[in-house]
Amino acid sequence: MVSFRTTTILSSVLAASSCVSALTWGSTKYLFVFGDSYTTTGYNVSAGIDSPVPGWTSSNGPNWVQYLGDVYNVTDTKVYNLAYGGATTDSKLVTPYLPTVQSFVDQVSLFKNYFSPPPFAAQWSSDNSLFAVFIGINDVGNSWSWNNVTQAGFHKTVLDRYFSQVDDLYNQGARSFLFINVPPLERAPLFVEQGATTVKAVKAATSDFNKQLAQRVKQFQKTYKNLDQITLYDAHKMFNVQLDNAEVLGFVNITGYNTAYQNGTPGSTYQVAGSKPVSSYFWLNSLHPTFVVHKSAESPLDNMGHLYKLSAILSAHTSDVRGLVAPTNDLILSVSRDTLAIAWRREESSKFTPISYSASSGFVNAVTYIPPQRSNGAGSAGYLVTGGQDTIINVFDLSHSDGAKEPSYTLLGHRENVCALHSTPSGTIVSGSWDSTARVWKNFQQIHELRGHSGSVWAVLAVDEDQTLTGSADKTIALWQGNKLVHRYAGHADAVRGLSVLPEGIDIGFASCSNDGTLRLWTLGGDVLHQFDGHTSFVYSMASIPETGSLISSGEDRTARVWEDGELVQTITHPAISVWAVATMPNGDIVTGCSDGVIRVFSRDEKRWADAETMQVFENQVASQAIPSGSVGDIKKSDLPGPEALERPGNKDGQVIMIKTAGGSVEAHEWSVGQGKWAKVGEVVDAVGQNRKQLYEGKEYDYVFKVDIKDGAPPLSLPYNATENPYSAAQRFLAKNDLPMEYIDQVVKFIEQNTGGVQVQSSREFVDPYTGASRYQASQASAPSGNANSFSDPFTGASRYAPPSAHAAATPPPPKPAHSILPVRTPLSFKQANIPAMENKFKQLNDGLSGDPNTSSLALTPLEFKLFNRSFSLMKAKAHAPPKAPVDTTAELSQKDIDIISDVLARWPSLQRFPVVDLIRLLIAYSPNTFESPQTSQKLIDALFEASEWTSGPWPTPLPKHRETNVLLTLRAIANLFQVSSHKVVGTGPWVAKLFTVLSSGPYSVFTKTQKIALATIAFNYSVVELVGKVDLTAAPSHVSLISLILNNEKEDNETGYRALVALGNIIYTAKSQGSLSEVAAAAYRPLLTDVAATFPEERVLSLVQEIKALLG
Repeated sequence: MVSFRTTTILSSVLAASSCVSALTWGSTKYLFVFGDSYTTTGYNVSAGIDSPVPGWTSSNGPNWVQYLGDVYNVTDTKVYNLAYGGATTDSKLVTPYLPTVQSFVDQVSLFKNYFSPPPFAAQWSSDNSLFAVFIGINDVGNSWSWNNVTQAGFHKTVLDRYFSQVDDLYNQGARSFLFINVPPLERAPLFVEQGATTVKAVKAATSDFNKQLAQRVKQFQKTYKNLDQITLYDAHKMFNVQLDNAEVLGFVNITGYNTAYQNGTPGSTYQVAGSKPVSSYFWLNSLHPTFVVHKSAESPLDNMGHLYKLSAILSAHTSDVRGLVAPTNDLILSVSRDTLAIAWRREESSKFTPISYSASSGFVNAVTYIPPQRSNGAGSAGYLVTGGQDTIINVFDLSHSDGAKEPSYTLLGHRENVCALHSTPSGTIVSGSWDSTARVWKNFQQIHELRGHSGSVWAVLAVDEDQTLTGSADKTIALWQGNKLVHRYAGHADAVRGLSVLPEGIDIGFASCSNDGTLRLWTLGGDVLHQFDGHTSFVYSMASIPETGSLISSGEDRTARVWEDGELVQTITHPAISVWAVATMPNGDIVTGCSDGVIRVFSRDEKRWADAETMQVFENQVASQAIPSGSVGDIKKSDLPGPEALERPGNKDGQVIMIKTAGGSVEAHEWSVGQGKWAKVGEVVDAVGQNRKQLYEGKEYDYVFKVDIKDGAPPLSLPYNATENPYSAAQRFLAKNDLPMEYIDQVVKFIEQNTGGVQVQSSREFVDPYTGASRYQASQASAPSGNANSFSDPFTGASRYAPPSAHAAATPPPPKPAHSILPVRTPLSFKQANIPAMENKFKQLNDGLSGDPNTSSLALTPLEFKLFNRSFSLMKAKAHAPPKAPVDTTAELSQKDIDIISDVLARWPSLQRFPVVDLIRLLIAYSPNTFESPQTSQKLIDALFEASEWTSGPWPTPLPKHRETNVLLTLRAIANLFQVSSHKVVGTGPWVAKLFTVLSSGPYSVFTKTQKIALATIAFNYSVVELVGKVDLTAAPSHVSLISLILNNEKEDNETGYRALVALGNIIYTAKSQGSLSEVAAAAYRPLLTDVAATFPEERVLSLVQEIKALLG
């Protein structure tokens, strides 16, 4: 059993590294090693680069290099160890014990002779190689007593020579380096035996050498901008941690060694009579540690830089994920505000299958797990325990593989929302509630009610069968023995949100997290051992990482953060406001649950990492987040640095800086110590600045709303900050005013309606309509929040699907330096698609038609099937082609091909049409030349209108989901018809006038937000065509009518209004330029502009309105 003390020691060893950027062993195919007796394995390159490795070491067993590579020149990573026992940096500076010893200088010379350029047998490159240097022990050990030099000056000379060799390796093509500093030589028996004066002098020399080495590593990184992986491993710290904790780790006699073992032993467990085995000794002889010490260095080196990376994305919840537990490596339990609990069972390394449980009639906020209590029968797979808004705790039997319809047990007693749960291995449950109590349940019966907090009990922890910890909104933590309060812990400045026992740490203490933004490490006696600072907002959840002594926490700042040895070592930013919950698996993987309804798994094990495409989607989601300026303080763009600031390394993990781009936007970038680079984490958009804050009860808020609850009563104040989750603000408001929590949805809706443009949360997330899986987010940030028009996935009928917004394609160009917006000459397009999934769905639907005798005549003919195959292949090729790649015109579809696709669209049932409409959308976008003919465009538009039932029947409210989808895709396809390039304009002809007339006939009030945006995009795109091409003048009146229809009727969505307003501005600009703008038309436009400005009083709209009015004169 690993004790807490041992775990902490191992954690310290694991943290003995300073990663300028991360080692990734998976990409390291060649390892070149330089060093002395601590490193050598007896390899002789002169005998051939693939000559056998004798394995001679100074450790009486494998050394750190051998542990890393296992069996070199056999495993995937080929290791060439040029180290030589007794080596110094340069024999001319520090003479080795024998003249035949090969110094670091000599070793680099050997490398150049045998490996540069790369020989056939060792095809190393800058991308697949790592160069490790562990030198300096003999430089310090042989020179510490010299009186004719200063240590600092001499060490500078040695390190000048050291890094001249590193520069030489760089010039040969090396780009990834591992540097290892000098261990605490003063603790080696060789120097201990010489007395305190010697120990002090050697310690000072070692310290100075390591200090200068660290400085030189940083300077090396600054000098060369194209380095890949640079790591300084702190062997000095690793040795000291083990020596300081020798008894716990099982070492004996750390100041000496056993002379019976000093020259080596027959085996690693060899033992002489009256002595401990050789493996019990730290030192093998007067200077060299045993293989046990080398082994302890291998684990952190092997994992060093193995940052947590995305492993899996789990999407099935339709609202915030509020609770998580991961009891095994293959099981995750989650609960959500969508009333569901889900058991996720792993099928592959990155694939989990969900089984849903109807856990509550309201929000579900807490979850725990009870292990199997018997080998068969009820509960043989364990129990899922949930708690939520309905005040009930439900217990579901996980042995029901299809999801239990009813709970096996229902625990009643709490009077308010159950917000916290924990359990013991024997099945005892502890719950916490907004009713300010915690309760203990045994055998599914209440045995204790714990009263003593003055606020909601947000966190509970079953320390053992009789001890319980509770954390509360009253800012305190309480320890209970049975039902008696035995200790209260005060220190947090705000509500306590999470509690965690450290691995094997019951006798030591526990950890807590709080709305004050901190984590604390406590003894059970009440002492604060450490405070963790780093989160920039509320910390909601925390957990310990098995076998490492590390902690993971999550909160309102969009992050999960990994803490090791008291330091923040990794910040994982999420594409969501709140990371509500975090849990860990036994294998050390991290699971997070967020306000976007998504669960994500992160792993340090490369074998469980997601594929590169999934990781890139996740990184793009994070980078595309809109960050309100209020969350980072008032921003003065003129004071911000440019992209050149990203060339300088950050000061700490998670540090965020803002830069001003060439286009004038402001981007936020976060520093990753492990990756050694800045990563874009969002774009800063205008919000409520600090100069507009409102003071309420001593705190500043972006908004303080006055809310009328009932006639005759004074209004209540609802404070809200743009950077917080609206549910948090709503809950705070209701609790403060003793209002029923069932009103929380109404309050959230009120907040979102009145603050839509400044929230980080985005409606632009959606589940891929063809797979029901991959979530992604559009890259631009100007659209408001809210997803009132999202609907169930039309392809699976399950996971939520908010159709991809028009923002996914593009946005109008940024204002010119003189603040002129018009004219906007670049049309928008809708090109985003999961084409393989679209193709699979199309074929699945066709198979369904052909397999049914009643519909088999509707299925594709062989000729049609071949055409659709070619169409999908063409779209995949074009979607992945570089922007300026030459166009293969022979692959384009013909007029006849389009006619065949239109015929299929016309004959397929309405429910099955959407993949065909979607394919047409892409064909138009990627092959515009095919649609140059007015006849082709007219026929296609007629087919699209027929497919979406635009003119063939009534428009019920709401539309059936399949028709809603078909209408959206039809509008997006039409928007793609209007394109402009340097040599051609597509989208003109007499058909345009009819198009706008038909579009205007649609009932605007029935359209969803995404449909309205698409409709406005059609109007805008045609205004661009009017700017640069010869158009049919008969279309102008119906075009203006469509724009007027949108501007007169749109009262909610500012993006729809803005696009229509730009369209109006473009046509007025064109008319003004052509001298055809009449005063009658100008007089008609002015009141419309005034109304738009009143409806959407945001800066971009007001600026554009003023510019258009100036054009009108």
